[in-house]
Amino acid sequence: MPGTVASVAPVCFKAACPDCRSRFELSAGALRLAIGASHRTTFYSFTCPECGSSVRKPAGERIVELLTGGGVNTLRLHTTG
Repeated sequence: MPGTVASVAPVCFKAACPDCRSRFELSAGALRLAIGASHRTTFYSFTCPECGSSVRKPAGERIVELLTGGGVNTLRLHTTG
């Protein structure tokens, strides 16, 4: 239809809290991604909207791809030495 502006739905990611076991969806702005030199230092984190716990989970290659593609703020960790 001419003149129609398509609306783009915000990207949401499904997540779960290991503390209170709640399942929920988070917007890209609610997640943080840290990419380190190894799989041990690459993770994503968020605050549980139900219980307020800080949650940190490992992020493999596919998770990194999905989160960066979805607009999650990314911090690249650099090693010294």
